[in-house]
Amino acid sequence: MTKAEIVNEIAKETGIQKETVSTVVEAFMESVKNSLAKGNPVYLRGFGSFIIKHRAEKAARNITKNTTMTIPAHNIPAFKPAKVFVSTVK
Repeated sequence: MTKAEIVNEIAKETGIQKETVSTVVEAFMESVKNSLAKGNPVYLRGFGSFIIKHRAEKAARNITKNTTMTIPAHNIPAFKPAKVFVSTVK
């Protein structure tokens, strides 16, 4: 499902104009991104959590050149679904 399809579905279910729904969806995504960029997780009870996972430094191999390289430690965004969410999808 794409963002446009989500906007259409919400607009149809709520009767709110697509432009307004699109603005709200964009603002929600921007808020989540900004919060994670500051290092703060986002918890949505009954849906899940947007968290930051830390990846440690590690050695990797470039098979084509037969060399070893170091991948530095870094943070990545992740989503952890709530138990209710998981049970609904099953």
